[in-house]
Amino acid sequence: MTKAYQVVGIGNALVDVIAHIEEGFLADHRVERGIMQLIDRDRAVELYGHMGPAREISGGSAANTIAGLAALGARTAYVGKVKDDQLGAIFAHDLRAQGADYDTPTAPRDHGHETGRCMVLVSPDGERSMNTYLGVSEFLAPSDIDEGLVADADWIFLEGYRFDGPDSHAAFAKAIRATRASGGRVAITLSDPFCVERHRDAFLAMIRADVELLVANEHELKSLYLTDDLARAMDRAEAEIPITACTVGARGAHILTRGTRVHAPAAGTRVVDVTGAGDLFAAGLLHAITSGRDWLTALRMGNVAAAEVISHLGARPEADLRDLFAAEGLS
Repeated sequence: MTKAYQVVGIGNALVDVIAHIEEGFLADHRVERGIMQLIDRDRAVELYGHMGPAREISGGSAANTIAGLAALGARTAYVGKVKDDQLGAIFAHDLRAQGADYDTPTAPRDHGHETGRCMVLVSPDGERSMNTYLGVSEFLAPSDIDEGLVADADWIFLEGYRFDGPDSHAAFAKAIRATRASGGRVAITLSDPFCVERHRDAFLAMIRADVELLVANEHELKSLYLTDDLARAMDRAEAEIPITACTVGARGAHILTRGTRVHAPAAGTRVVDVTGAGDLFAAGLLHAITSGRDWLTALRMGNVAAAEVISHLGARPEADLRDLFAAEGLS
């Protein structure tokens, strides 16, 4: 029996506020380069006041993945919390416009927090330094998980960033139970090495018990297994997880399954903003997996989707990914 959804994502619901900066901006404003830092609302207002011209584009890591999958024609839905405010309306509109279902209960106007936003500072070399005010996204709770929705999915895709929240672990556990009880499968992205450091034990417990697909970059995978040796981290992942997809920047990406390893080089592009590279890699990868493609094709689709999103500002695709796949002989 065909399920209603190929992939349901669960994670943050944010609007990205993106601006190019000069090299000295990060030091002048005490921003750590190249990572995601959690900030409060006052810090978000402070940074916004110094950023200069900016674009507001709906984001959130797993939401970007779902948007990419929806643009490829996949049957998708998303679970992530926004407030009944202007940015919340922008987020919901943008995701639905891509073709994804989005019906998570909205936080009321009198909630003490606002819709989350991520201040994305893009350095001259394209590196992005993210400063995230989670807002109401932090308060995703088990009551926000529609068990019928996730049970009707082939895969759920969990966002590692959402481990930062008082009830998020319980929300994920509820979603996992309902998904697995209906024969669905669980995928997770580690999101960020510092996120891994904050929640390593919880990540490992979930991965070992329930996860069939892990998506990570090399830094996150090494952080997960407390090693500076990528080869050792990959060996550990292969031994513990049915499928691991590990990106290695300009060197491409690897798929590790128990007994099979495949590598594909990165797709060439001009780097403008690396925001969303891992998110769209996951979209291409999951599209291939849910379409029954082989591992090399899955990696190549992931790499092509990642190359598209880093060629412009913003973490949602602007070109037709299906056309790009066709041009690479991947249709």
